[in-house]
Amino acid sequence: MGATSRQDRSGVLLIVSGPSGVGKTTVCKRLVERMDALLSVSMTTRPRRPSEVDGQAYHFVSRQEFQERLASGQVLEYAEVYGGHLYGTPAEPVLEALDAGRLVILEIEINGAIQVKRRIPEAIGVYMLAPSPDDQKNRLVGRHQDSATAMAERLSKADGEIRYAQDCGAYDHFVVNEDIDETVEALARIVAQARAEAAGRREQENARR
Repeated sequence: MGATSRQDRSGVLLIVSGPSGVGKTTVCKRLVERMDALLSVSMTTRPRRPSEVDGQAYHFVSRQEFQERLASGQVLEYAEVYGGHLYGTPAEPVLEALDAGRLVILEIEINGAIQVKRRIPEAIGVYMLAPSPDDQKNRLVGRHQDSATAMAERLSKADGEIRYAQDCGAYDHFVVNEDIDETVEALARIVAQARAEAAGRREQENARR
């Protein structure tokens, strides 16, 4: 499963990234409801917390199983993060859904987006932005999830992430999330355009055969 790009797939793979507090998760959930999309569930080697259900927030696997899947090309993207735990996107459910013509959404970080675009260049990359640095700060404060120190670190990190996203080549669209409904509508238009372009390519290929 090393080479996964296939132009004849009728589905659309949408990558959504953005700095902390920008509203990615809310937008992705709304898009899933609106377009009957598959929101990919990541796989991780970190221990499952008592409140977590396997297969919902994450698929929990051993480090050995993760590495075996990685070696055989069954992981679209991965990263080793806090505490040495591995996180990644299982390839099989994504590719099956694409073959079935569905919209698949990956809410992942920039390095993951770069890895996916290498494997599946036709994937659509969207990077979400807050309307302003002050707005992003207010959203982080409103989440009540971070200490003042952690919030300052997230905001400082966001500046570098945005520049990296603009330079890395993985993103086709940069969308300012000022209003949730408008942002969902903008992403729906991007998906519709991608479907139309893919259908046009397939028609051209069929005409040449």
